[in-house]
Parts: sequence; C-alpha cells; structure tokens
Amino acid sequence: MIQSRKSSAHFILLGATLAATLTGQDALAQARLEQAADDSWRFSAGLGVFSRPKYPGSGDAQVVAVPLVTANYGRYFIGGTPGAGFPFGVGFNLIQDDSWRFGVALGGELSKPRKASDAPILNGWGDISQTALGSVFASYSHDWLTVRAFLVSDIAGNDQGTRFAVDIEGKYIVNEKLVLSAGPGITWANGRYTQTFYGIDARQSLIAGVPEYHAGSGVNSIRFSVGAQYQLNAQWGIGASVTAAWLQGDAERSPITEDKSQNTYGIFASYRF
Repeated sequence: MIQSRKSSAHFILLGATLAATLTGQDALAQARLEQAADDSWRFSAGLGVFSRPKYPGSGDAQVVAVPLVTANYGRYFIGGTPGAGFPFGVGFNLIQDDSWRFGVALGGELSKPRKASDAPILNGWGDISQTALGSVFASYSHDWLTVRAFLVSDIAGNDQGTRFAVDIEGKYIVNEKLVLSAGPGITWANGRYTQTFYGIDARQSLIAGVPEYHAGSGVNSIRFSVGAQYQLNAQWGIGASVTAAWLQGDAERSPITEDKSQNTYGIFASYRF
C-alpha cells in the first residue's frame, strides 16, 4: 500500500541545505577571508546538527550530525563547499572579490540519499548510492543583498541528473557579532534526477504493486530560509537556520512523496584557525 501523505514533516533538500548552511557560516568572516593573503592557509572545523528526512519526499524525520570542515588556500578550497550544491568536495574560485564569486567544484554527498529500508514502498528497490558531482557556482553581493546560484550534475553516470538553484538572501548586521539573514530560493531539476528520486519504473512498480510513474523535468522545489550567525570571538562562531520548502511539479505528485510541505532545522558551531 502507498503510505498516506503526512503534514508538517521535516524535510531537507539533500546537499543544497547543507551547502547553504556552510555559506551561512561565512557571513561574519567573509570580509576577513577576502583581505587575507592569497598564499596563506585558513582552516575551519565544526559540527552541524540537522533535522532532516530519511529521503527526498519522506514524511519521517531523522536527526543527523554533519562535520563542517574547510581548508582554504588562496582561491583553492577543500572540505565544505559553500554554495556549490553539495556538502563536501574540492574546488577553485575563478573570480573572488568584494562583490563577485565564481568557481567550480567536484564533490558529493556524505551519505546515501535514499535507502530501500527508508519506507515500505521502497522495499526491494535497492538504495540510491552516493555519486560524484560536478558544480559551477556563482554569487554576487552588494551591501545587504546576496544572490547565489549553482548548477550541479552527476558526473559518474549514476542517473542522478542535474539541478540548478538560485537563492536570494538579505542580511541585517545587528552588531559586529550578530548577523541575521532571510530570503527565498528555487530549484529546477532535469528529468533524470526527478525520475531517479521520484519516479517508479516497471521493475519498481512490480515489486511495490503500484502503477508506474514517470517524473519529468521542471521546478523541483521552492523555499524560504531564515538564519542567524553569532561570532563568539575571533575563532568561535555559532548559528542556526530554518528552511521551509515546498515540492513542486512531478516531485509533489509522486506516489513516493509523503508530504510536499517540508521544514528543515539546523544548528552549528565552528572554530577558525
């Protein structure tokens, strides 16, 4: 039987939310990073705790701890990949100045995006495993406004497709320690991604006893996020974020989706050295 839809579920758009959290960590330190010498190493280590679903579209939440580790050397970075569309990788900022940032990255997720044991309808389907992802990302900041975008694609041939996301963020600097942020975002996904995560092929249909479902390309989700970052001292920073997201199109209508309206909660702490 297909599970009934649930309301007020916790949901995280895999990769994108973690990347946004990593970006949020840099709100207070961005100016210092831009002023640092290009030939110096900069490190950040921390931990984030998130309420997230078992898989995209799930109505069952789980709490996970995620390491937030980044090393920067000039325009190069390894570890956390702010704005790239996935939480961990290596990359290079082709452009990096007071207003513009444009770069490329290679990386992936830290865990499987979906397991066959996550819901009864998925039993016997097999897991969706991690894959290698490539990203092109950019951001523009002026005064209190920042616009970010990324194009991320499966480069390992594991049918996880391509996504394009845009987020607009407004910042309010309360004081030299506290920054508040808020803004909307939208994600588009191609047919390969949507079919893998929300479609039901002939084999899966036979196993689950449900009709086949073809999921095509289109707007995958819209969201609104709010966050706060507080710099305790020169090294330590803490923060929190909340994202309300709504699945759209074929992702919303999929029999796999238990709830289109989904929330994400996260807290994190980091140490810079």
